[in-house]
Amino acid sequence: MKHSLLIFLLLVTIVPAIVFGQDYSTQPGSEFCARQKQKASKQFLEDLSNNAPRHSFDVQKYTLNLNIYNCFKSPYPKTYNAVNRIYFRVDSTLTSIYLNAVGTSLAIDSIRIVGGALLNFSQSNNLLNITMDRTYNPNEYVDMKIYYRHIATSNDGGFYTYNGVVFTDCEPEGARLWMPCWDRPSDKALTDITVNTPTTVKLGSNGRLADSTVSGDTIWYHWVSRDPVATYLTVITGKVNYNLDLVYWHRPSNPIDSVPIRFYYNNGESYTSARNSLVPMTTFYSSMFGEMPFEKNGFATLPSGSGFVWGGMENQTLTSLCANCWYTSVVCHEYAHQWFGDMITCGTWADVWLNEGFATFCEALWAGYSGGYSAYKSNINSDASEYLSQNPGWAIYNPSWAVVTPDANTLFNVAITYDKSACILHQLRYVLGDTTFFAFIKSYATDTVNFKFKNAVTQDFNNKLNSFTGQNYDWFFLWVTQANHPTYANQYNITNLGNGTWRVNFLAKQTQTNTGFFPMKLPLRFTFADATTDSAFVMNNVNNQPFTFIFNKQPISMQFDPWNMIVLKTASLTVGIDDEYTQTPSRFKLSQNYPNPFNPVTSINYDVPKDSKVNITVYDIKGGEIATLVNENKAAGRYTVSFNATNLTSGVYFYRIKAGDFLDTKKMILTK
Repeated sequence: MKHSLLIFLLLVTIVPAIVFGQDYSTQPGSEFCARQKQKASKQFLEDLSNNAPRHSFDVQKYTLNLNIYNCFKSPYPKTYNAVNRIYFRVDSTLTSIYLNAVGTSLAIDSIRIVGGALLNFSQSNNLLNITMDRTYNPNEYVDMKIYYRHIATSNDGGFYTYNGVVFTDCEPEGARLWMPCWDRPSDKALTDITVNTPTTVKLGSNGRLADSTVSGDTIWYHWVSRDPVATYLTVITGKVNYNLDLVYWHRPSNPIDSVPIRFYYNNGESYTSARNSLVPMTTFYSSMFGEMPFEKNGFATLPSGSGFVWGGMENQTLTSLCANCWYTSVVCHEYAHQWFGDMITCGTWADVWLNEGFATFCEALWAGYSGGYSAYKSNINSDASEYLSQNPGWAIYNPSWAVVTPDANTLFNVAITYDKSACILHQLRYVLGDTTFFAFIKSYATDTVNFKFKNAVTQDFNNKLNSFTGQNYDWFFLWVTQANHPTYANQYNITNLGNGTWRVNFLAKQTQTNTGFFPMKLPLRFTFADATTDSAFVMNNVNNQPFTFIFNKQPISMQFDPWNMIVLKTASLTVGIDDEYTQTPSRFKLSQNYPNPFNPVTSINYDVPKDSKVNITVYDIKGGEIATLVNENKAAGRYTVSFNATNLTSGVYFYRIKAGDFLDTKKMILTK
């Protein structure tokens, strides 16, 4: 058979390559992003137990008024007075609501319905329980004001002051340290933030600067976001005698609409390379993912000693960077978050890979934009190498993280959340091919019904891929839900059939024992005696799967994945195939699932000795049918099927095979 190489290999850029002065640091942007977040301790687990209150309302808007004038003056106190006006829609009948407000940081003075009654409340640990003035029904709206004080006497991990600098830093759950809110990524809301400072201060926040009013030695900055913001992406950043520069990007769809990109920087910093890159970077990302979604954007470096030690944080429309961290790698990573993380926000912390995987992948895309395909692939190979050498052994997607936020070192693990996630997207690019992949990503990012300015969970992304392609790619997401990666121990042999024809037998074999089977499209290359080559791509959907290739000229060798498209693997290819795998199974057989116990995915192997109608069904311990895994005619051979128990509770389950007169049942254990 003849197969041409994938267009994927030939692509060097999506748009014409141009060269900028490169100022990459010794670390990729993903490292900068992760390290800042890993140092934080902003998980408050006690309100996320199985007894956590159900979220029965949807915040529409936070209107904040912060009196932080004195925070910029020596001795730079951390305390301030504030009002948070919260406007929310009622989603289920309620007489009270809970908000997140950390008691060691926030003291609540009073709460009232706007134009109405004072409300009773209590504050316990990190929860603010508010008793409503009456029963509210679904689709009613509530407008309330919370008068409160920030009382922390040291930097608490959410609100920081230092030597004339004030800033917030919230991911994953730090907004509750400086404002009462529903502090989960799924509840995005508009923001309207007014802050008073000395006139010597420049201060930025989310959205656009609606106005700034000066009275004496005080300035009131009024920032308004027209687009919803997740609480962890809300930000204020201000500094005495900040330097400020602006460039403007003009929308291709409306060239007179000039979008400001603001650069807040410290004295002595060299930000020119980042400044010169941002306009073409905006054009590039806009061509790939739809026009830059926000009405303003910006970056602010925070001085050494401020508490923002090393890294970057993609606050919506105003990214925080460490001092003098204007490296292209970190800027392109954090800026990509404006599309993936800010415009489309992970629905739960189990889905954070949809933020960080995309941003890390975009580092490679930007490298390819300015340096060609080899630069892109070098970046991806580096991500894969770091994952393979530092893999801690858990899956990218962990459903329990949707309920209980893990510690920061786990949630923002570089090898998993950043490197492996980016490599997953690279492998999806390979599987789909460039044309389909980039069209799909753009469709995902510009889907105003489901995703743009909204949230996405992993299943949403899976469903979108299936819908866009018209095919079922559920199998691909085993790379997301299963830990670790495949270890290929492939085999092949060459047989001269006579009459000028040769046969190559190839056995695709995975031998890992720490996870399940990984389906994948496998790239193969054959070399012939006349020094020519040919390639083939085969779908490997079961373990120990044989393939046969017939040629009318003499093959002398073959290679497995010679272009290293499947970067998340270790692999060997040896000459010689065990007879066990070249013969038809002699009998029906149902093997014990692996792994067992499992969470949440396991694989089941079975042998079919003759063409048969095969049914494999999963049952709970009471005999109730849970899922049908197989119900179709199967040719003789060896097969593997995966079972995903994400939506099931821990316990004992059974799976049964029925094929003709053959019947067998085995037990498996789900542990979460």
